[in-house]
Amino acid sequence: MFLGILVVLCFIPAADVTENKILVAQRPLLIVANKTATLVCNYTYNGTGKEFRASLHKGTDSAVEVCFISWNMTKISSSSNKEFNCQGIHDKDKVIFNLWNMSASQTDIYFCKIEAMYPPPYVYNEKSNGTVIHVKETPIQTQEPQSAIPLWIMVAVIGVLAFYSMVITVAFINYWQKSKKNRYHQSDYMNMTPRHPPYQKNKGYPSYAPTRDYTAYRSWQP
Repeated sequence: MFLGILVVLCFIPAADVTENKILVAQRPLLIVANKTATLVCNYTYNGTGKEFRASLHKGTDSAVEVCFISWNMTKISSSSNKEFNCQGIHDKDKVIFNLWNMSASQTDIYFCKIEAMYPPPYVYNEKSNGTVIHVKETPIQTQEPQSAIPLWIMVAVIGVLAFYSMVITVAFINYWQKSKKNRYHQSDYMNMTPRHPPYQKNKGYPSYAPTRDYTAYRSWQP
């Protein structure tokens, strides 16, 4: 009889002891500086499940489900908590959760949960060590008010004005120099008018009459 029991035990599949087990591995820390995070959940499964569900949970007690993705041989569906921007992607033996527009208040520890939904038995992974996602504060940058006129237009206008100012200045200097020369010429023409010695002013002769020499007349007197 003992031999019969041994034979029956030998026909019990040994794989049942170890199969339908899911193991999950996550990186311990993820620092977010640009409000975008990518959390990778690597998992191993040695069962015969056909339909799965993977979800991301926030907090030490995993109280908040951030988002999830479910898939089978023909269909994939996903959903996200309204307080988060999250999307799950399944890729062979890992699930990738992409989060964006994160805020510093969402800094916390996050856990991946993988479930084999169908066929029975239902199996899910033991709780992993999780990943701490640290979201840094984004400094507020103050932008200086931009001018309505582009810089190159302002430079072009200033250059044109400077050019015309220079042309006007050169033209004014040339005009002033020519005007000065004309005044000098007019002064020279006025100085060429004939003038008589002062002693002829009382002779009663016109200014254009030549001066007579009376010495010649005196030499003929007896």
